[in-house]
Amino acid sequence: MKLQHVDNARAFDWGKTSQDYAAYRTGYPEAFYEVLAALGIGKRGQRILDLGTGTGVLARAFAKRGAVVTGVDIAANQIAAASALAAQEELNIAFQVCAAESIDFPESSFEVIAAGQSWLYFDPAVMIPKVLRLLTVDGCLVLTHLLWLPLKDCIAQQTEALVLQYNPDWKGAGYRGTMPPVSTWARDHFDLRTFHVMEAPLEFTRETWQGRIRACRGIGASLSAEEVEQFDAAHRTLLEAIAPETFTVLHQMTIHVYMRKGGIAHTALA
Repeated sequence: MKLQHVDNARAFDWGKTSQDYAAYRTGYPEAFYEVLAALGIGKRGQRILDLGTGTGVLARAFAKRGAVVTGVDIAANQIAAASALAAQEELNIAFQVCAAESIDFPESSFEVIAAGQSWLYFDPAVMIPKVLRLLTVDGCLVLTHLLWLPLKDCIAQQTEALVLQYNPDWKGAGYRGTMPPVSTWARDHFDLRTFHVMEAPLEFTRETWQGRIRACRGIGASLSAEEVEQFDAAHRTLLEAIAPETFTVLHQMTIHVYMRKGGIAHTALA
């Protein structure tokens, strides 16, 4: 895949990261889902579509809470990993290999449409009318992010510097923790129901942080296997110099909940 606004249009393929993604990108802490639950998102029986599901991090969490979940992703390897993890957890989730822009479900099929750190890869001009058609009249679009904070965390900062040595096109570095409450693309079509920002130190070992970084777009999804191996060796050396065997990396979690413009928020978020 190539997108003009992502990494100087450098090609990337999330399917190349699936093994590391499944093992090391385990997702959000429980407190994050407690906030979603308080907002009425992920409740039992709720029909949820998870766009860009990857290995099914959000999809599996919602299914564990009793929601009826469909997950779609453009990468077949990601869907294979998601299906395997769901089977291990005895979860019934309808996974499909499909680009988000190509989804086709009956009108008003879902009370929630979610995108975990994936909306930037979609074409808003295509997705907005699809989302509005597929949501129930009082349904919601939920966008979530889990991002480390390099300006507040020295391990994240030095890891990013190393990533940029191997992939200077990567645009994921230097996040300042300033997520806008309302995105420009949303203003004409959605009202912001709520916006939440949380920070938490997430625990890693050197091995799991290495795996987490291999599974990022700038490394595993973009570099050749040989380049990934070279980076990983350099990253191991860096961590041995700057980090204890077990450490934390400060992350920010955000939740945007959008409703259709002029809609009434009651059933979906009751």
